[in-house]
Amino acid sequence: MATKKEIEQSCSFCGRKKKETQILITGLEGQICDQCVAQAQHIINDELHNKNKKTAFSLPGGIKPKDITKFLDQFVIGQSEAKKYLSVAVYNHYKRLNQRKDDDVEIEKSNILIAGRTGTGKTLFAKSIAKFLNVPFTIVDATVFTEAGYVGEDVESILSRLLQSCDYDIEAAQRGIIYIDEVDKISRKSDNPSITRDVSGEGVQQALLKLLEGTDVLVPPQGGRKHPDAKMVKLNTSNILFICGGAFDGIERLISSRLNQAKIGFKKGDEKDLLDTTNFLQFISPADLRSFGLIPELIGRLPILVHLDPLNEETLMAILSEPKNALLKQYHKLFQLEGIDLEFTEEAKHFMVEKALEFNLGARGLRAICETIITDAMYDLPSEKGITEFTIDKKYCEEKFSKSAARKLMAA
Repeated sequence: MATKKEIEQSCSFCGRKKKETQILITGLEGQICDQCVAQAQHIINDELHNKNKKTAFSLPGGIKPKDITKFLDQFVIGQSEAKKYLSVAVYNHYKRLNQRKDDDVEIEKSNILIAGRTGTGKTLFAKSIAKFLNVPFTIVDATVFTEAGYVGEDVESILSRLLQSCDYDIEAAQRGIIYIDEVDKISRKSDNPSITRDVSGEGVQQALLKLLEGTDVLVPPQGGRKHPDAKMVKLNTSNILFICGGAFDGIERLISSRLNQAKIGFKKGDEKDLLDTTNFLQFISPADLRSFGLIPELIGRLPILVHLDPLNEETLMAILSEPKNALLKQYHKLFQLEGIDLEFTEEAKHFMVEKALEFNLGARGLRAICETIITDAMYDLPSEKGITEFTIDKKYCEEKFSKSAARKLMAA
């Protein structure tokens, strides 16, 4: 017959004896084992998840397009036309999601294509919108995708990343935003028919069509390639907003040819004098995208075409210090953590901007110049005692830049 002590040393929930468990926690009126604690934690997580599911991932209440633009102004300098288009597109997307299902007029989805030179803020736009909206969001690179059956990633892996970003909440993922970067790199390589397949160009464009338009897709939850025995999750893309971005290097020649306007040379006639030939990208049209190598079916599924203006000296000066996460604010914070107050003179700022314009790499080029100039200070000053202030002037910039490999690269 079991003693009273043996009867007490068992889990009050599942009945497991102490020797059958790793840990048995004893309370005032009973005991609970480690396995029951883990199961109880799963139940709590599921209940809290279902409770918050209806309120999570939605457009903030009372928000209008101008409010979205106002938020973007904190992170992106200039590009007012692009901000207006993006704000309206995102706002209308969530109005569409809240539309009554019994309404006779069904609002169709309007995906977005952003064209702009490197460093003008395409990815920054997408990241900033993600900060503002309480929706699942992911950024993917189009260059890694190949046609199904070839080495590389299938386009369905885009949805796997979106699922991972919202902790596999299918309902939330179906209302999210996906930014596809470098979409110009999947352009058709040649108009001439070939016996070889364009597996990372037109093949990927064809695979994207149904995703952009809206369809049920079986997605491997953990990403990777599909396997017959692998567990799949069904995801509908009808309410997912797709934003595509690309530099479209060389498309300006196609635009100038269409406008019958040379980028250099003499101007003729009053009508041509009205065109701003310093920024041909503002005249971009679906016809130019087709000439560049995007198939008409893909262009038709990206009805909102937005261009980003190239960055001039005034804009680059503002990027240095005005945004919420400005470059100089970042360096100031880095030195502040070392107890050093970092300052830049106006002449030093102008020097960095001038060199960044020579690189012609936009804001990324500006950061490269800053790193070239400040690296020695970031290396030496933390080891030196008694330094509480450090000022970078034009002379210091010229000295550091003249010794750098970046100057030699520019000279080449």
